[in-house]
Amino acid sequence: MAITITDECINCGACEPECPNNAIYEGGIEWAIKDGTGVKGLFMLEDGTEVEASKLNTPIEDDYYFIVPDKCTECVGFHEEPQCAAVCPVDCCIPDEERVESEEKLLARKESLHLD
Repeated sequence: MAITITDECINCGACEPECPNNAIYEGGIEWAIKDGTGVKGLFMLEDGTEVEASKLNTPIEDDYYFIVPDKCTECVGFHEEPQCAAVCPVDCCIPDEERVESEEKLLARKESLHLD
């Protein structure tokens, strides 16, 4: 499953530099699949939608840091545990119960984000 950030976030920013997929953004910031990844051209989101990797997308949250689920791999293939959760001082980086995913699926996402 992807990790999500709850509204208990204090906007400290500790999580953002720890993400190997650059899936964490400050509230109100537009995001793109290409940010911090090797993706170029079209990229298929989990819901089957194809998007241009460089397209800027609407922020998922305006008031606090957020994680783009289509870029989150729970650090599988990089670390033993999600690094955002490991460094969060208020424990607001938690598993997203609505996005349960297998390790194989998370590894496949990692591979699709880091082609080079």
